[in-house]
Amino acid sequence: LLRPPAVSPRRHLALSGLWIGAFLIVTVFILYFKDNFVFFFHLLPVFSHYSVFGPLLFVTPTGGWTPRVSNRDQWLQIDLGDRVAITAVATQGGYGSSDWVTSYVLMFSDSGRNWKLYRHEESIAGFPGNANADSVVRHRLRPPMEARHLRFLPSAWNRDGRIGMRVEVYGCPFRSEVIDFDGKSSVLYRFVQSTRSPVKDTISLKFKTTQSDGLLFHRRGRSGDCITLELVKGRLLLFFNSGNAAPSPSGPDGVALGSLLDDQHWHSVLFEHARQLVTLTVDRHSRQFQAQGQLSHMDLDPEISFGGILAPGKSVTFQRKHFDGCLENINFNGEDIIDLAKRHRPQILIRGNASFSCSQPQSVPVTFPSSRSHLVLPGTLAQDGASISFQFRTWNQAGLLLSSWPPHGSTGFLLTLRDGALRLGLSPSPGQARSVGLNDGQWHSVSLTVQRDQLTCDRAGDAAASVLTPCLSRVPASEQSGCLPPGSGSGCEAPLAGFQGCLRLISVNAQEVDLISVQRGVLGNSSGLRIDSCGILDRCSPNRCEHGGRCSQSWTAFHCNCTGTGYTGATCHHPLYEQSCEAYKHRGESSGRYYIDPDGSGPLQPFPAFCNMTDISWTVMQHNGSALTRVKGADQENAHWAAFQYEASLEQLLATIAHAGHCQQLLEFHCRSHLSQTCFSDGTPLSWWVGSTQGTRTYRPGSAPEAQMCACGLAGNLGVFSPRTNDTAVLSYKEHLPVTRIVVADAARPSSAAAYKLGPLLCQGDRSFWNSASFHTETSYLHFPTLHAELSADVSFFFKTRASSGVFLENLGITDFISLELRSPMEVAFSFDVGNGPCEVTVQAPAPLNDDRWHLVRAERNTKEAWLQVDLLPPGTHAAPEDGHVRLQLNSQLFVGGTATRQRGFLGCIRSLQLNGKTLDLEERAQVTPGVEPGCRGHCSTYKRLCRNGGRCRERPRGFSCDCELSAFSGPFCTQEISALFGAGSSVTYNFHEFYPLSTNSSPHAASFHGDMTLAGEMITFSFQTRQTPSLLLYVDSFYDEYLSVILANNGESHLSVSSAVRVECSVSKPLELETRKNFHTLQTPMCWCLLLMGQVDQEARSQVSLSSGTEFNAVKSLVLGKILEPGRHVDEDTAQAGARGFSGCLSALQFERAAPLKAALRPGRSGRTSVQGPVTSSECGAGPGGDAAREHTHARAGARLVGSGHEPSRRCGLTVSLAPSPGVVAVSIFVLLCVAAVAVRLYQHRSPYTATEAEGPRKQGSSVAVPRCELGGQDATCGDRQAGF
Repeated sequence: LLRPPAVSPRRHLALSGLWIGAFLIVTVFILYFKDNFVFFFHLLPVFSHYSVFGPLLFVTPTGGWTPRVSNRDQWLQIDLGDRVAITAVATQGGYGSSDWVTSYVLMFSDSGRNWKLYRHEESIAGFPGNANADSVVRHRLRPPMEARHLRFLPSAWNRDGRIGMRVEVYGCPFRSEVIDFDGKSSVLYRFVQSTRSPVKDTISLKFKTTQSDGLLFHRRGRSGDCITLELVKGRLLLFFNSGNAAPSPSGPDGVALGSLLDDQHWHSVLFEHARQLVTLTVDRHSRQFQAQGQLSHMDLDPEISFGGILAPGKSVTFQRKHFDGCLENINFNGEDIIDLAKRHRPQILIRGNASFSCSQPQSVPVTFPSSRSHLVLPGTLAQDGASISFQFRTWNQAGLLLSSWPPHGSTGFLLTLRDGALRLGLSPSPGQARSVGLNDGQWHSVSLTVQRDQLTCDRAGDAAASVLTPCLSRVPASEQSGCLPPGSGSGCEAPLAGFQGCLRLISVNAQEVDLISVQRGVLGNSSGLRIDSCGILDRCSPNRCEHGGRCSQSWTAFHCNCTGTGYTGATCHHPLYEQSCEAYKHRGESSGRYYIDPDGSGPLQPFPAFCNMTDISWTVMQHNGSALTRVKGADQENAHWAAFQYEASLEQLLATIAHAGHCQQLLEFHCRSHLSQTCFSDGTPLSWWVGSTQGTRTYRPGSAPEAQMCACGLAGNLGVFSPRTNDTAVLSYKEHLPVTRIVVADAARPSSAAAYKLGPLLCQGDRSFWNSASFHTETSYLHFPTLHAELSADVSFFFKTRASSGVFLENLGITDFISLELRSPMEVAFSFDVGNGPCEVTVQAPAPLNDDRWHLVRAERNTKEAWLQVDLLPPGTHAAPEDGHVRLQLNSQLFVGGTATRQRGFLGCIRSLQLNGKTLDLEERAQVTPGVEPGCRGHCSTYKRLCRNGGRCRERPRGFSCDCELSAFSGPFCTQEISALFGAGSSVTYNFHEFYPLSTNSSPHAASFHGDMTLAGEMITFSFQTRQTPSLLLYVDSFYDEYLSVILANNGESHLSVSSAVRVECSVSKPLELETRKNFHTLQTPMCWCLLLMGQVDQEARSQVSLSSGTEFNAVKSLVLGKILEPGRHVDEDTAQAGARGFSGCLSALQFERAAPLKAALRPGRSGRTSVQGPVTSSECGAGPGGDAAREHTHARAGARLVGSGHEPSRRCGLTVSLAPSPGVVAVSIFVLLCVAAVAVRLYQHRSPYTATEAEGPRKQGSSVAVPRCELGGQDATCGDRQAGF
């Protein structure tokens, strides 16, 4: 244990050290550099802990380092003597003072030049400092860094004091073996393959270079295949190519990793090749993939070349640029290649000049971090003019690179970057574009020559571009990169911002500018620069855009283009498509093709499938072998193999199957054999199929999966089939689906043949969609494993409650956390902390959310932003800091419905909880958790609006259903019209009620139409299409010889005739304007029948015709469609003539209040109320375009209508009709509205039979087709079922 002596206090220097297990020699050099005292500590030979108290300037001799001026340009620099692995740093404030640093950054270098900022979490550069002068704050460096020189740069300090620091550095020795390649040399390593080959080949090395291109290693295979790791434009590309084909960076066999690797700093590479599995790691970023062409590490030659392609005695079919730089610690399967080269071992062959020390030239770059950063350099006039050259790199598309402003108002020039192209011109003209695409982050060289009659700009690689200019009387007084402050006379007040990027090798008149002198303030003038460092950062490496999103960037931020990915959001994380057909169904969608994203925001891509929207939604996944396939001539040695390719990958299919409640697949097998043996003696068949697990499945119809034999084996027939055998089965074991292959091996005998047919994979329902739990106490919660979502996390769920507040979920870390809660009846809050301090996003609802209806909550946090959305309200967002912490690190359990402290728990229901596309099984956990019950009741309060056209919502244990019994429509939501084709002379009669007293009628529906009941607000709706005129569209008769008829006349007019018992008739004729289908024609009276003839959209044009009032229509007897079989004497002549002809065409969606006569007539086993004569057949003739026909849906959430969104389309009131007397179909829709007088006129001559038995029928509740309204009142776009998020 040794402690070095302290230096004399008069020297204002104090040193202390603690060393274990090594002798320490410390040499201290104190240099005055601007306002900094820079220390170079030379440590020999090994250290594990070192402590330094720098120069004491304005504090007591026992104090620390305090610079003369406290600003952000100060630093403390340490020379560690050699490259070491630095694992941690610690800081204190100045001893006995109020001077301490509250935050700082670290920079490191090998040579004391070209410094690089240390970043942890790939983006964070700063470290928290001290809160006082005495406490020690220690930070472990993850990852560690290898460096010789270290700088501490204070970025903030105590406001009541100055910068003051005492620092400690922790580390361990670092062994370094280097070899320097000059761009022409290479090294070949040959080894002897042992009889026992290694499990995998491993190559590790480090490299540094200033060149953007160069080959690192190359290895050939026995068949001409090869593996090449090459630096291309500052990125590492790993190529696998077959034969003699030259590798291409854009080809499918190229894998790129890393960026900006030509920065003259060390970068680590690890290459692992195990059979066809390849893993490439560059600076801790890894990619794993399968080698193309089945290239295994066992198929490669026992030699590998570094720095270039060296293949003595072999032809090299393509040449690549040699590496120019240094390689360090090259290791191949445990062998130190550089050490073997140093010892001149025979396995090593060196070509060219390769030295064992890294002597790469050092340049001094300068960073322009902001658009206001600038550098002004003096210019001198040379006899032959002036020249300026430099190199630059940037991500920005635009910026002012260089400008010249001669005195006395002479014309200057500008060199600018616009849209990634250089533009050179006289001020203020923008100039001509040269060399586009220069904002790619690469170094680009520019040379400018100023002569008295021309201005020439030359970019390396391009032909010189000359721009003739007027004679420049004076050479530039200054050359400037960036932009001077306003009012400087430089013209920088122009809209073009200053340059942001890096410059190096700046030369004026062939004299390189000493940027260190600029840093000291000796040369030129500058502001906001970072000299001796290039701070460019590739924000697109690694690519934070998910799901194949394309990343672009500027100097300060990156952007994701999600076009064509199926995802949206700042990082392409949020899926556009639903996870199942069940979700589409409850958005109100009809049958059709949709894109299904089975894992939501997970890694699986969406795929197309057909959704069959029945009472239970079915997902239909097709494959390429749905036709019947015949097999002949196949035996055990030459079996018939058939592989099935589905529209989705196997991973996508398995995810869909896992979500579904039930899946099945139809398999048919037909055999023709002359008493052939198709099973072995143990019952195992000679034909089988392969499922998802790639295992052979031998069970077939009539056997269970455990039997592992065919039906004939179970029956004891030993496979002796009859001459013709058919096996048809529905395979429904989800663990074995889908069928991927079928093998037939017994169709080679004479007169033997086989055939098979595999149906599509069918899956129904979605187990996660209705997975829910009810929370009954504030102290109860469900717990799940920790949420692991460091870079991106999304949460979605439905909730309903009557409570005013409660925590939905919470997950904690040491300092990080994430939480979602109902903060008040009208506010939802999303809170989190990833190390930048607590952040919060809230959404305010215009109406209370504790209304016991389902509401959808979606929250997402990624590296760019956090956002929260409730139902379809505008989302709240919070932008992430540009260079802040990005990783969410949690370690506690995930609490759902409460918190770890059992406070502020949620009371209500939570359903379909998903985290990053994975569903949490709430019901399973709720079964074993006190205070929580699996499932939730009361879905119809939200989803009843999905039941259309009079359908009624019925509760189910897991969801709801629409009862269409009393509707003229069918389907899962009562939206499919019931239509029928009527032939000539056909007739349908629907009897409402036999002529009995009301008290003897047991049917409440028939009783509602009986006696002298007032039919207030009753409605008849139907649609028709016909070519026949005149036609009787509808005829309603009563027991009192009152009737109603709707007739289509010869002249295309529609007639409504009403005759009451007192012989008061209303007859209306209203011609339709067939040319203009955008008008509504409404015939309406408050106290009588009304006829609504509707075209399409325009609700402004209305006409009103008043009929006789004060009439009633009592004791409705029957409704007739088509021909009137018994017209009676009380009908008028027009009705009688039309009734004799009947109706020929299509009738659809006939609804008489709560009765559906047409539906009753077409139903199998129809009741005695309905009689049908003539040709009347069920048809889809009423299904118009855009109805329930199958259709393609390519963009679900962006383009599809959202049911209940507050902007619902108008109710479909009828179908297209033909009114023209000549052939052709003209669209018309008909509503027949029954409005009967509120004050009835009793008909005494017909009243007596009913007087003794009258009873009051059920009260009508108004029209059943009222326009749907928003469930949340004032909440815009959050109503109906989309109030729950669909």
